Amino acid sequence: MPENTIVITDTSCFIILDKIDALYLLPQLFAHVITTPEIAKEYGKTLPDWVTIKLVQNNLLQSEFNDLIDPGEASAIALAAEIKCDYLLTDDRAARKFAEQRGVAVKGSAGVLLYAKQQRIIPLLRPYLQLIQQTNFRISPSLVDRLIKEAGEE
Repeated sequence: MPENTIVITDTSCFIILDKIDALYLLPQLFAHVITTPEIAKEYGKTLPDWVTIKLVQNNLLQSEFNDLIDPGEASAIALAAEIKCDYLLTDDRAARKFAEQRGVAVKGSAGVLLYAKQQRIIPLLRPYLQLIQQTNFRISPSLVDRLIKEAGEE
């Protein structure tokens, strides 16, 4: 594992990885998993103790972002503006675009799973993608195909 990888995680990644019993991958892939109190509340379950909850200091920036995107994602992106992170983990399309426009690198849940395969933490990606497809989480067949190809599991 890269020694000081820092990720800020949105609710969607916690939810989907929890649904497919893959939440355990986050601390194996990233040295620091950080979220905000807003996201912790949205998640609705007790977060594992390896998740650090940080309050956004710049309330003005967060409030400005709240007008444009969901409050949880707004808090995550505002936090990303305050602390250097390697990735923002989110599956929300609007939040991804918003974060990328601000120079924040983004990974989605499927990207985290691909990364886990590339780091040899999981042997195969396909079973995890199949589990995602059995949930209410929308993942396009073209994305599944692309990920399978990238994972070398064609």
